[in-house]
Amino acid sequence: MRGQGRKESLSDSRDLDGSYDQLTDSVEDEFELSTVCHRPEGLEQLQEQTKFTRKELQVLYRGFKNPGPLPFQECPSGIVNEENFKQIYSQFFPQGDSSTYATFLFNAFDTNHDGSVSFEDFVAGLSVILRGTVDDRLNWAFNLYDLNKDGCITKEEMLDIMKSIYDMMGKYTYPALREEAPREHVESFFQKMDRNKDGVVTIEEFIESCQKDENIMRSMQLFDNVI
Repeated sequence: MRGQGRKESLSDSRDLDGSYDQLTDSVEDEFELSTVCHRPEGLEQLQEQTKFTRKELQVLYRGFKNPGPLPFQECPSGIVNEENFKQIYSQFFPQGDSSTYATFLFNAFDTNHDGSVSFEDFVAGLSVILRGTVDDRLNWAFNLYDLNKDGCITKEEMLDIMKSIYDMMGKYTYPALREEAPREHVESFFQKMDRNKDGVVTIEEFIESCQKDENIMRSMQLFDNVI
């Protein structure tokens, strides 16, 4: 960045980073900011674009950049690529193979499809998952399942997601999962969702079916007030 744009970006980063943690002195802040490749948008702009408060954004930004127990907390450069994302995510599912599901999740966060997840991408997705309306959350989930982003979900796409979840959970779960279990679940879901039996599930069919499923609606409420 150059000139005024660089000054404004540095100011935004201090607003997000330095103002939250008073234990970090100004010399360390200057060095940290000089090594960060990606500058986040201004705090006020992110507040307008998400449903997080100023303090919550500061906490999330600190966690996003510094190593910690959450999947996105090892991004000191300000962005994470797919390989790093998969490596970080795998720490939480050592008993299985989370690489495929992590790729699907990464693509859902990478909304501009540039091969990286920035802090802006992260908080935008997280805002929907944690603070969005039921329709917002279901739209986000639909986007996750719509692997080729053509506006509908096929049985094959749903099966790929389901298999990736089973792989992530591992083969040593109790009770043990049968090999045909993912396909059986997909058949059951698809019968409910594909209301006009045309072989694909549209966003309207997906949302309507989920809203009528008490278990799905109950699981959505678990995200309320997480932060």
